[in-house]
Parts: sequence; C-alpha cells; structure tokens
Amino acid sequence: MRKALLATSLLTLLLGGCASNPADLDVSGTWINQVAIDAAAKGGPLREALQSFGPTLEWEVNTKAAQARYYNGFEVAEGKLLGEKSGAWSVDFYGSSATELKRKGKQLQQVANDNEPEQLFARPKEPAPDGAPLGANFERALYAAYMGGDWKILDGFGSGAIVQFQANGKVAGLPNVDQYSLCLAGDCASMSGGYDSIWLQLNGQGNPWIFVRKDKQLEIFQAVNTAQADEVPQFTPGPRQWLLEKQ
Repeated sequence: MRKALLATSLLTLLLGGCASNPADLDVSGTWINQVAIDAAAKGGPLREALQSFGPTLEWEVNTKAAQARYYNGFEVAEGKLLGEKSGAWSVDFYGSSATELKRKGKQLQQVANDNEPEQLFARPKEPAPDGAPLGANFERALYAAYMGGDWKILDGFGSGAIVQFQANGKVAGLPNVDQYSLCLAGDCASMSGGYDSIWLQLNGQGNPWIFVRKDKQLEIFQAVNTAQADEVPQFTPGPRQWLLEKQ
C-alpha cells in the first residue's frame, strides 16, 4: 500500500513539473531591447548597435485589453492582440503583417518574419517613473549604459572638468549644457547621414552635434549643415568641440 502511495505521489510530482507555469508564458508589461543596449555599451557607434539588434526598442503589452505598442526610436505603433496559441501572441498592425510575440525563458521574443529579424527583450531593471511615455524605459537604460559614469574633458572648453551624462537626460559639468538627447532613429538620423548625433541644450535652447564614440573616448563635433536653405538639413562633422575620456 505504501509503495502504491509513493508511486502515485512521484507520478503527481512529475506531471506537475511538466505542466506549464503561466508566468513562463506571460508577455504582459514593458520590455526593452537589452541586447541592443549591451552591444552599444561596448563603446562603439550607437546607431550601428541599434540597427544590428533592432529596429524595435521597447514593447508595452496589455493582454487583458488585447493591446500592444512598440517604440522604434522615433515613433510609437499601436496594434491589437489577436489571441494566444501555443504560447505565442499575434499582434495585428493596421496596414502591415502581424507580428508574433512569445516568451523565451525570462525574455520576450519577437519572432522573425519577412520584414524583421528575431529580436529579444528583457524587463527593465530600473523602470521609468509612472506616466513616462513609451520608450522612456529603453532610453534611460541606454543612457545609463552608454553615457553613464564620469567623463573627463581632455580637450576643449572646460578642459580638465568631469562631466556626467545622467540617465534622465540631464548633464553636469559640460560647459553651457544642461540637457542631452541621443539620436536613435528617424529624421535626426537621416539628417546626420552615417554619423551618430546628439542634441545638447541649455535652458531649453539647443542644437544638434555629431559625436564619435571609440571605446572610452567620446569626440563631439559641431554639426555643419551642407544643405541649401530650401533643402532638408544635412549635417556633417565640423570642428571638434570636445574630447572626453571615460574614467
């Protein structure tokens, strides 16, 4: 009798272990493209990393409301969740083919299709404040990984000073600058050609600049507009304004 009870208990345990855990299939919530952030954090060109592992940068999925939105660096697209089949959720976007989402361990997988490669997303480690727009979680994590830490001005105005680019877009220590924003995609990217660009401002007034990141060094150049007055601006690197080195 005891052997029979033991066998039954073992069978129940095995069957329970094989059952799906709902948490393992849950796609709800906010997800950021941590793979792209990790690639950028190695210290190379920013947009090269984003293009290699994007283009989607952040997802917000609400299974109860059957809604999903994503951010790609310059716009937000809203779609409708059509339902879940075998652990995969199909998201329909008006005017384009459906996108499939599923869990892959602790990550969210955007399944490859004819238009985009497979992309992987993770939960943000330090979520943006409540009410922040879609994309804020990705940008905060990227800014911390790519621009975080202490930077010393080796050459340029303020030479010798320590600069801090904060995750919330604020800047300390860079002369005549109190806010910054990295160009991720969209118009700012097309206007700067193959170069990375950054927006620097003071008291709400600012301009685009070209930057080059090589490992621990960051060069910031004036952005020279080579387009005619009636054309869309096209920026190219001008004189170097600063050379900074990460400490």
